[in-house]
Amino acid sequence: MSRVHDALRKAAQEKDALRRPPQESGQTVKAPPPRNPPPAAYVDPAARPEPASATDTFTASEPRADVVFPSSEADSNVSVTAVTVSCLEEAANDIDNLEQIIRNVRQVPYDPMPDALVVNPSKPREAPAEEFRSLRTRLNHLQTLQPLRTLVVTSASPAEGKSFTASNLAVTQSQLADKRVLLADFDFRRPTLDKVFRLPSAPGITDYLLGKARIGDIITKVGDTNLYAMTAGEPVTNPLELLNFKECGALIDGLRNHFDWIILDSPPLLFAADGNLLATMCDATILVVRIGTTTFDSVTRAMQSLCENNVLGVVVNGARRSELYSKYSYYHDYYYPSDTAELESGLASEDEENVPADTTAK
Repeated sequence: MSRVHDALRKAAQEKDALRRPPQESGQTVKAPPPRNPPPAAYVDPAARPEPASATDTFTASEPRADVVFPSSEADSNVSVTAVTVSCLEEAANDIDNLEQIIRNVRQVPYDPMPDALVVNPSKPREAPAEEFRSLRTRLNHLQTLQPLRTLVVTSASPAEGKSFTASNLAVTQSQLADKRVLLADFDFRRPTLDKVFRLPSAPGITDYLLGKARIGDIITKVGDTNLYAMTAGEPVTNPLELLNFKECGALIDGLRNHFDWIILDSPPLLFAADGNLLATMCDATILVVRIGTTTFDSVTRAMQSLCENNVLGVVVNGARRSELYSKYSYYHDYYYPSDTAELESGLASEDEENVPADTTAK
């Protein structure tokens, strides 16, 4: 056992001697050579050795590590910053030259989906068109009493007709000769504008907010009308954060000076906070409810979420045509005699058609 203790003590002393610096031990400690030394590398006599630098100096007890130079990361940060500044400058220039950009935007034919229930300009005597013209008249009258250009169309819950109302109101407003109307799809979660009017989904508003597109790329003129459209763009995982970008508010404020009406389709109030945020950026809000679907509690909660500060009124959606015109068939036949036979023959099939029943405004 004494031999084992002596061997362990000797190994510990040698280990301490290796760790102790030469100044303290008073002698130079040499590391023992490896048992199997690696073969010596061949050195070309004609090759000139490179001068040693400060980074090439290593001690025998320290393993050599790879040296990472941060210059590449700094260069990448500088390039990203330069690109961001360039995009911001281009966006600022677009805001200043919006009128010229709007006149030169691309134009697509007016070709909505057949089952989209969009007002047909060639059939102005249809019931939905008449109801939306009534809503248009009330809004234009309110516009003469207060500064009113940006309008959010929303609902308490999904499937209550907010996109249907926003699209038809925009089409009806654009039928006036002196009204330039912009329909913007700010429902980044479930966009529908591109499907209703058969427009390219991207580039759109999200692409502009992310710096991937310019204003002229996301605005489209629909047919020969005064209607312009902005689709939602590529899907994003953080729609509410995008709406909080200062570029979003600057976009809405810049466009309001070049359009008579900007109608924004937003997500439902009780399922996302996007509509509440958009309501603070715009002049007014319209709440859409549906007969037989929307509850009184949902309407109350939706109004409370908007703080009731800029709500113009409520659009009641989902009425039947027979409920609207059964009491006024005499006047309808008087003003539209050519449609009497068509209405009588198709009344049974059209009773289930949903049209806005009433529009109330403060």
